Amino acid sequence: MELYKDPFQRDIFESLINRDNQTNSFENIISWFTNLKMFANLEIKECNIDDLDFWSVSEDSISHNSGKYFEVLGIKCTVGNRELSEWCQPIIRQREEGVIGFIVKKINGVLHILIQAKLEAGNFDILEMAPTVQCITGSYTNPEHSVEYLDYFLNKKGIVHYDVIQSEEGGRFFHEQNNNIVIEVAESDLNQIHPNFIWMTFNQAKEFIKFNNYFNIEARSLLACITPV
Repeated sequence: MELYKDPFQRDIFESLINRDNQTNSFENIISWFTNLKMFANLEIKECNIDDLDFWSVSEDSISHNSGKYFEVLGIKCTVGNRELSEWCQPIIRQREEGVIGFIVKKINGVLHILIQAKLEAGNFDILEMAPTVQCITGSYTNPEHSVEYLDYFLNKKGIVHYDVIQSEEGGRFFHEQNNNIVIEVAESDLNQIHPNFIWMTFNQAKEFIKFNNYFNIEARSLLACITPV
């Protein structure tokens, strides 16, 4: 009797339990991530919103004049079962549906995930491990910016195993939805990858999830959607 009749779920399960045939050792992944941190730098400066080009402030929102990127709204919340019954807060509204996706492929017969080291403001230690593509509040169709491997998801270049619109956390994001996608490519594809990316098995991903400040929330959420255990 087969545990998983679906071939992709079986491949994920085998990748979860397999400690052999890993294209990168756990130590190699740690070394890759640590080396990138040595050269990563993020400088944050406080400024007056009125001094920023193309951003406008209205009575209840802050937004970009182009209508792209994101909008910051001011809202008033009223509830009956919290420690506070009423409060005011800012909340972010995305301008377009986001894309969060993993590219996976078999290497030496074992399914691997393409993970990126992503620099974001607010990360505890500058970099975190993220999905292959993560475009949530930004305008990924903006020609001024290039997102590695985005075309695989926009053009469905591979076998689509998972393609679902999911709502995000509602306490800080207003009606935010992101397209969560998992695409499998041929083993002959993507043999040369960007240095900010690395292949790892589902077993290795499971190990990193045990520790804080490695896998970000988007990667954790997408893994939870597709892993059988």
